[in-house]
Amino acid sequence: MGGGPGRPALPAGAATVFLTLRDTAADLSVPVTCPRDVADRPGLALTEGARVLVRARPDYYIARGSFSLRATEIRAVGLGELLARIERIRGLLAAEGLFDAVRKRPLPFAPAVVGLVTGKDSAAERDVLVTARRRWPAVRFAVQHCVVQGPSAAGEVMAALQRLDRDPEVAVIVLARGGGSVEDLLPFSDEGLVRAIAACRTPVVTAVGHETDTTLVDHVADVRAATPTDAAHRVVPEIGEQRRLVDGLRARALALVTGRLDQQQRWLDQVRSRPAIAEPQRLLAGRDDDVAALRLRATRTLVHRVDLAVRDLEHARARVTTLSPQATLERGYALVQTADGGLVRDPDDVADGQALAVRVAGGRIPVRVDRQDGQP
Repeated sequence: MGGGPGRPALPAGAATVFLTLRDTAADLSVPVTCPRDVADRPGLALTEGARVLVRARPDYYIARGSFSLRATEIRAVGLGELLARIERIRGLLAAEGLFDAVRKRPLPFAPAVVGLVTGKDSAAERDVLVTARRRWPAVRFAVQHCVVQGPSAAGEVMAALQRLDRDPEVAVIVLARGGGSVEDLLPFSDEGLVRAIAACRTPVVTAVGHETDTTLVDHVADVRAATPTDAAHRVVPEIGEQRRLVDGLRARALALVTGRLDQQQRWLDQVRSRPAIAEPQRLLAGRDDDVAALRLRATRTLVHRVDLAVRDLEHARARVTTLSPQATLERGYALVQTADGGLVRDPDDVADGQALAVRVAGGRIPVRVDRQDGQP
């Protein structure tokens, strides 16, 4: 049964939901009751004016003469059914984790080449190109034109997206389309297109519809822009702002370097003002006398030690001379030696007629033993 505008009553915690089903062609309304799980079915939005298809059995109360319907199933029709299908797909992809924030990749800064998937000669294309080039004149675009509405739109957008993703020069991809009805934007909620964006190695920015429009590609994209113009603002920096930033950094660096140089100059001036650096010759003044005194002291010490060593040597020489056998011989003593040089200490050690030598201070005297009456 088709239904027109109705006002549901959904009291919190109630097991039964009461609503009114109105016919859009006749002035007729029927009260409807249903279990809460029927009214709360995922993707079903029972709001004022929602168009629904109801499967129910009639209830007639004889006592009050009232007629109502007991609904066992309620489904959205038209736009409601379309939104419910999109919601089911969204729930499925979300459960797979395709919309998780951890999968979002940061956009590159000042990309050299930006890929753009959009309709040919569309306002969205013009907004992206004009805005981006005004903000960053050096940016280049790799544009892929395709159908962005109708049964073939999802496939063409997917193919264009994959071509740009294979291009190594493309640093970021923008998917742009102007606003439209839910039916017009339906290709951008296609499950295959959503999975293709999730599989892209290149970061993707979506700018589909107006700010209030939301499609499934907006959930899976790395960045969702409110409009194509906003997408251009997000993918490229503003050159004037970057120049101001660079000028600020340059001024800051100059101030830091100048401050450091001033600090080092002050330190150097302090060091140079010290007497040892400012007048080093003052350290040498008066040192000549110190050096001369030290030299004289060293000379005296050395001479004194040499004199002591000479006297010690003379004393040792005198002692050696005194103890020398030659000195004994010079006092008149003599040494008696045999022919082989041995000393004779006892008369009994020599035989009669044996040749001997007598050594005196002046030299050697050869002698021969001649014993008379037993005396040598």
